[in-house]
Amino acid sequence: MDWLNNLFFGTGIAHSIFVLALAIGCGILLAEKLKIKGITLGITWILFCAIACSHFGMRLDPLVESFAKDFGLILFVYSIGLQVGPGFFSSFGKGGLRLNMYALAIVLLGCLTAWLIHWISGESIATMTGVLFGAVTNTPGLGAAQQAFQDITGSSNPNIASGYAMAYPLGVVGILVSLMLIKLFFNIKLEKEEARVKAEKGEERQVEHIDLQLTNPQVEGIRVRDLGLLTHVTLLVSRLLDTKGNEFMPDADTILHVGDRVRIVTDSVNERTAMLLGEKIDIQWEEKEKNIHLVSQHIVITKPKMNGKKIRDLKIRDAFQITITRVRRAGIELLATPDLILQLGDRMTVVGEKEAVEKMAGAFGNNTKKLDAPNLASLFFGIVLGVTLGSLPIMLPGLSQPFKLGIAGGSLIVAILIGAFGTKYHVVTYTTTSANLMIREIGIALFLGAVGFGAGKTFIPTLLDGGYLWIGYGVIITLVPLLLVGVIARLWAKLDYFTLMGLIAGSTTDPPALAYATAQSSVNDRAAVAYSTVYPLTMFLRVLTGQLMILLFI
Repeated sequence: MDWLNNLFFGTGIAHSIFVLALAIGCGILLAEKLKIKGITLGITWILFCAIACSHFGMRLDPLVESFAKDFGLILFVYSIGLQVGPGFFSSFGKGGLRLNMYALAIVLLGCLTAWLIHWISGESIATMTGVLFGAVTNTPGLGAAQQAFQDITGSSNPNIASGYAMAYPLGVVGILVSLMLIKLFFNIKLEKEEARVKAEKGEERQVEHIDLQLTNPQVEGIRVRDLGLLTHVTLLVSRLLDTKGNEFMPDADTILHVGDRVRIVTDSVNERTAMLLGEKIDIQWEEKEKNIHLVSQHIVITKPKMNGKKIRDLKIRDAFQITITRVRRAGIELLATPDLILQLGDRMTVVGEKEAVEKMAGAFGNNTKKLDAPNLASLFFGIVLGVTLGSLPIMLPGLSQPFKLGIAGGSLIVAILIGAFGTKYHVVTYTTTSANLMIREIGIALFLGAVGFGAGKTFIPTLLDGGYLWIGYGVIITLVPLLLVGVIARLWAKLDYFTLMGLIAGSTTDPPALAYATAQSSVNDRAAVAYSTVYPLTMFLRVLTGQLMILLFI
């Protein structure tokens, strides 16, 4: 039976892979099966399973532990960066800037609360940093803090991971409790909030199409390209039925006349302005005998050479006699303006003759099977750039030694920049949702498993020797920033409750809180929109503050 004992408690690469996979598998199983009223600790169960394995004598080879922790963190952070990159800078647009400022306040208040507890209690800043990221359920911040400590001291500190593990469970619960307390404090009724959202719905921009008969004398004799100048809004004319009964797709130089019937594509905010051009009518275009040859179809961009191209540069009308009316990207409808930059995976809605549409589909790919394979070249070259950037020494005033972004910070920044601007330089970064999720989950599983094995050796003795106080510290760090900013946002900015829930969930990057928030309403998606608005900046700030907490106060 020596082989069995060596399998669990031996040494070597095979043993390390075995026990690491065992901890990861058990953790994932618990994440799927163990729920209390729908609340689960999720993939963090891997950390606790690894701690338990290590406590009972299972060990990882030091090199395997170091590699799994660092490479897992890189995969996890890089995949997150690619995911949030395309929307990172746009999240600061109208309405998004205000939400991101509240998220920034939550992040900074959390750091301040952790530092105050360190100053009052005398607990080490390394421990309090671990408690901080457990309290806000943020794993990338934990990884950044651990690496920063390693870079400064040349050794690891298991208390960082132990503090994270002790604060995490009540961190998940505390975030949900903060949502409930805000609801109770303001006596919020979901029915009234739903009515408020419904009343404001008209202000939200969605891509719409309207059929008009042109009656405004000012349209007589002008070209289609000048219609937007007349109304001072962005719009497209996808179909035209002239006064003689001829239907066709107009180009930019088509002359319009009073009495023409047109289909205009614009957004919901500008719909009323567009209606100043004429009288809204109902035209069943597809039922007209003369118009049977015109079809509306979806085309998916799967050819890499189309990635990063502007619609105007492709000269679609000249090449195919086809009009692109809208583009769907990551679940969002975009108006197909001439300056819109196309990306791999975009789904275009086009109108034209059937034969021309089929020809255009071939030019753009329209083969979704090609999207199933991830682009590994951009992934690994991106990691090369991320590690390079993370290794660069940066001198900052007040620091005794150069500051480094580290593998977590460097990989995250590079991934965000590639996700945001890669298409402009024809860098293909598209991966399917399932492929991105697979890379991300493998990365976080390896990282948490390795961290758990490193912390498990001293976890129980630390817990009994005053570590239980860290749980209380974590509760304070969770609740104080969320309640304070939540109350201010409700009183001052008059945020509706659904947006407020999304803000809190996003500022803690906590999926269980988002699931709770979205379950509160089946008729609006404001919680999910707010979550996705603040998530990119919050994730970046958590990684950055994780390092700064160590660098500034160690």
